[in-house]
Amino acid sequence: METDRIKWNQRFEVEETYRGWNPSPFLEREIGRIQRLAPGRRALDLACGQGRNSIFLARHGFRMTSLDISDVGIARGEEQARAVGVEIDFRRQDLEEWHLTGQYDLIVNINFLLRRLIPEEVGALAPGGLLLFDTILESPRLLATHTPDFFLRYGELERIFGGFEGEVLFSEEIREGDMPTARVLFRKAGL
Repeated sequence: METDRIKWNQRFEVEETYRGWNPSPFLEREIGRIQRLAPGRRALDLACGQGRNSIFLARHGFRMTSLDISDVGIARGEEQARAVGVEIDFRRQDLEEWHLTGQYDLIVNINFLLRRLIPEEVGALAPGGLLLFDTILESPRLLATHTPDFFLRYGELERIFGGFEGEVLFSEEIREGDMPTARVLFRKAGL
């Protein structure tokens, strides 16, 4: 949606770095397990923003394809990737109008929720591929001011991934604090 692109472009234009250049703490904590278990090094970062997680993964040997709706975010990611000496295939993409194709050894979905894409993400994993999913969980404070569809419900992420062939390697919900979060590291069956 054009309104989403404009919103994210404005956010990235105003703030020097929206979430900084450090990777997601969950991704950083799981990188050893990811490197050990991923069947290969083809990786996809959905709604990558300025590419902080993509850059982190590229520095750890992954060949990244990174998608986001914001051309400003993508441009900043490309600039930062050049500055640290990694190659990333950044692409501007409205994920609401897109369908996942190709096959990946790792898919990262952080701070983004589009429920209809989750089965496509699992389907795009290579046998034994990993999906790291980490996004915002509902809370009374957030639900009072935001659209409920943008938040996971309590227990929803584990229920969703429990329905796919594979294994939930890690799952947690953090319900306290300013930004309640639900996280899953899923491994597709097939190796």
